[in-house]
Amino acid sequence: MNGKFQVFTDTAALCLYDLAALKHRVEDTPDWWSIAEDELAEVNAGNCLFLNLGEDGQYEVQWSLEDAGKEVETAQVYYLRVPSGNVYLGAAEDVTGGELEPDESCGGVLLQLPPGNYACMVSRETNQIWVTIKPSLQSENSLNDLIRI
Repeated sequence: MNGKFQVFTDTAALCLYDLAALKHRVEDTPDWWSIAEDELAEVNAGNCLFLNLGEDGQYEVQWSLEDAGKEVETAQVYYLRVPSGNVYLGAAEDVTGGELEPDESCGGVLLQLPPGNYACMVSRETNQIWVTIKPSLQSENSLNDLIRI
């Protein structure tokens, strides 16, 4: 299964996560993740991947649950916990927080995946972003800095 969508971000970032993995952030401020230590802690726990893009704007995101070819060969790999299977991929400004969660009205997509752990291969060329999501044994990351693609 695969697809693509256009998304506009005014936070220069996309996010990918299972809604259940960030339930503990619902009551937090909407921009809780703008604190680098908080963002990095959630990424390393495998609760959310914030893909910092370097600039606001319109992006085309192609996602796949199967091998996507050459994009995967040059991709950065990050790991994600998926406890419920209800996964959001879209603009980071729609991440859980401020008593809100993303839904169909947001500019991203809600994917239904079997619960488990996933390897997320991410690559970018200008305003095109590829995300391939595959089952994995690993669920956590051990990064020292924020993800920048």
